[in-house]
Formats: sequence, C-alpha cells, structure tokens
Amino acid sequence: MNLELFHEGPAGRLVQASTGETSYWAFVPQPLPPDLRLDAELVRILSEADRALGELAGLGHTMSNPHLLIGPFLRHEAVLSSRIEGTVADLSDLYVYEAGPAAKADDSDVREVHNYVAALEYGLERLDDLPISLRLIRELHEFLMQGVRGERATPGEFRQVQNWIGRRRCTLPEADFVPPPVPEMHEALDALERYIHSEAVYPPLVRLALIHYQFETIHPFLDGNGRIGRLLITLLLVAWKLLPVPLLYLSAYFERRRETYYDLFLAVSERGDWPAWVRFFLLAVAEQARDAIRKIRRLRDLQLEWRTRLRQRRITGLAVSIAEHLFANPVIAPNEVVERFHVSHQAAMQALRRLEKVGLVHEASGRQRNRVYLAEEVVRIVE
Repeated sequence: MNLELFHEGPAGRLVQASTGETSYWAFVPQPLPPDLRLDAELVRILSEADRALGELAGLGHTMSNPHLLIGPFLRHEAVLSSRIEGTVADLSDLYVYEAGPAAKADDSDVREVHNYVAALEYGLERLDDLPISLRLIRELHEFLMQGVRGERATPGEFRQVQNWIGRRRCTLPEADFVPPPVPEMHEALDALERYIHSEAVYPPLVRLALIHYQFETIHPFLDGNGRIGRLLITLLLVAWKLLPVPLLYLSAYFERRRETYYDLFLAVSERGDWPAWVRFFLLAVAEQARDAIRKIRRLRDLQLEWRTRLRQRRITGLAVSIAEHLFANPVIAPNEVVERFHVSHQAAMQALRRLEKVGLVHEASGRQRNRVYLAEEVVRIVE
C-alpha cells in the first residue's frame, strides 16, 4: 500500500504485520459508527432514497402475489453482482442452465451466478430462525463457493491467512490495499456484528452504507467478499422490514459505476471520506428503487396483455397456468411443466407449443431433446 495516501483517523488505522520473511502494512477499520455529519445535501438525497424505497415497499404490499417477481429480480441481481467480479453470464444463460440438463464443463460462470441465487434464497429462508450474524454470513459463503473457482478458498470459513487487493498477480508488498491481519479481522467482525444489532444512531439506509463499506474493508474471506457484501444488503433490507419482500438490488448501479464504487471505498479508508460514499450508496438506493417500480409496473402490464391475448385466442387451461408461472420463472422445460402441474409430457408439450404459436415463448436451447422455452419479453423487462 502507498502509506502516504492513508491518513490515520476516524476511518481506521495502519498496523504493521509480517508473514514469513515479508513485512507489510495493513488497514484496520475503526468500529462503526463513524462521526458522520448529515449536511443538507445528504439529507436531501436520503429523503429521495427513503421516498423511493417507501413507494417500492408500498407496491410490494399491494401486489396480490409479490413473490411472483422475486425470482426474476433475484436472478438479475445474481448476474450483475457476479459480473462485477468478472463473470460474463447473462440472465438467459442462468435460466437455461437452471432449466436444462446437467451442467457442461464450460458453464463455470453460470454456476457461479447460480450459487449466488442459492445463497440468497437460503439466506432469505434462514432469516425466519437466525438473525443476521457471523454464523449466517459463513453459511452464505459456503453456498456461494461450492463447486466453482475459489472452492479451495475454504468455503464457509473466515480466512486464516492474509489476503490483499491489487492488480493481477501482484505480491503482498505491491498491493493497493491490505485488509486487517487475521487477529484484527476477528475483532473487526465481532464489532460489526454488534453494530448490526445495536440501537440505531443513523437512519437505516445510512447504516446500510456503513455496514457495506465495513464488511468489504474487513474482507474476511479469501474469495467472494464482494458478492457476500452485496447479498447482505438485500438480507438487511428484509430483516429490518424496510421491504416486505426482496425487490431492491443495487448491483446494477454498482456494476455501471464499478470504478467509482471501488474508488469511494478507498477514499473512506485513505482519508475518511464517509459523505462521498454514503451519498453514492443513497443515490444507488433511489435509482434502483425507481427502476424496480418501473419494472414491476411493466411486468404487470405485460401480464394483463398476455391474459388478453390468450383470452382472444380462446386459450385456456394448462397453457394459461404456464403463462402465469413464466413471470416467476421465464424459462421452463417440459419436464418442469410435468412436475409442477402434474400433467403428462404430451400435455406439457401441447401447451408450450400453443404458447409458442401466440408468441409468448420460443424454444431457446436449439436441441431436439431436453428443450427449453424462454419468455423473452419477461427477461427483457427484468434486464
């Protein structure tokens, strides 16, 4: 690290450590909360974010079946959060992977995204009996890292050696940033857990911004820190009852502004610039909440349009049920129709061909067997 850039102060301190014969400096963040002044601009942006999030929460409460949209939104977040870390899979790739037969050897990127979905779904279920905690964070990491690159990086365990951040193949002394050594890491994690469950000093969205920075700066895993940190945002929004269901995801905003996202983390560590980071985070909440509202309304309009189209073509029964299900999962295979709706394979194929004929789905695999049908209009809105 360039020690001249790091000014010891309210954000953290530098400590000297060694591994083998290598001596290095690392950054240890101060326990939360910092002394943050909410100036007029921050209060205005916070108000915008609160208003947008409140409108999204209200929409979630009024929807007859908000869970119908959780799957597509969650998977889009998984794609973009993983893309920040270098994967190239898109939403259609993920859906085809989930609906198709056994994975191929070259599906590593899609498996990483699929693991993110599994981790987030597990975390949402686990909130019923386990609070946000270091234990839950380790469990999420185990889901995230199974069977993918980084699997050897002790899935489900906090690191026991020093890690660092920098250009590809750089050494520890050449790193741009070195997180806390292991003993200080455990102290920082314990303090973070206490802060998550402490009485609020700042508004919830500001606290979320502080927690996200703190987790990423502690960097407690050898791999997967960014994805786990972004996943925690979603879980905390639900756990703190800011949203009735997980409809807000910030990775789209972070992915479009990736360099700024990382630069602002570093600005807090180097010179304690909390206001710039919190402003960025609140803008992300406001923009992505408004984006989610637009998508939900467009999906509801499309749902009504499909119902009208099917009614005009006098299509009823199984095909209508499949059409409704496509909003929860816009890629479906005949075998899934058989299992979900308890019908024969022949009936499933007939219904899917009827939907294909009226333009609601098209065959996406290009295979003669193990075919997969995609509702492209749904995917396009979500993406």
